Amino acid sequence: MVINLQKGQRVDLTKGNAGLSKIVVGLGWDPVEQKSSGGGFLGGLFGGGGSSKPNIDCDASVLMLQNDKLARQEDVVYFGRKTSTCGSVVHSGDNLTGDGDGDDEVITIDLNAVPAQFNKLVFVVNIYEAQSRQQHFGMIRNAYIRVLEPGTNNELIRYNLSEDYQNQTALITGEIYRHNNEWKFGATGTGTQDKKLGEVCARFT
Repeated sequence: MVINLQKGQRVDLTKGNAGLSKIVVGLGWDPVEQKSSGGGFLGGLFGGGGSSKPNIDCDASVLMLQNDKLARQEDVVYFGRKTSTCGSVVHSGDNLTGDGDGDDEVITIDLNAVPAQFNKLVFVVNIYEAQSRQQHFGMIRNAYIRVLEPGTNNELIRYNLSEDYQNQTALITGEIYRHNNEWKFGATGTGTQDKKLGEVCARFT
């Protein structure tokens, strides 16, 4: 049975799930439909404008922390570096629009293969070129992070990010961390106005 979390809640991931090593973390979002004004000649003729979805490019990333700190740039997994140097974290690649059902970006993790020096994996979603495109997470709906078992796609954990993230350009969605030789998941849901992934990373240095 899936565990639905609220912001700030934490739950055991591997404790009680004997043999769970590989997991899939799915992140999803949808652009909000925006009504267009006017509509030109045909819009005026037939009664006004329609609606459209803005082209918002959200990027999911994983920060691999040592003692809660980002020790080096190579410990960030994202569309430009899709596999961690240790091979335990693999990114599915970039989704440019967020349209369609299901996960928009997927990260596969082999928990048993994460080197011992890493105590926490932080999952971040930021809007690419948010400032120049004048975009923010108030233009996004149905954002979530979830944890699945690979192969079966059995959903273990889901956290729906339902807060108002108006004017926020990056989201620290959740984290997976070691606790007493087990792994736990924490629902973070913190929005920031960081313009680039590098600014988010700077928070952890």
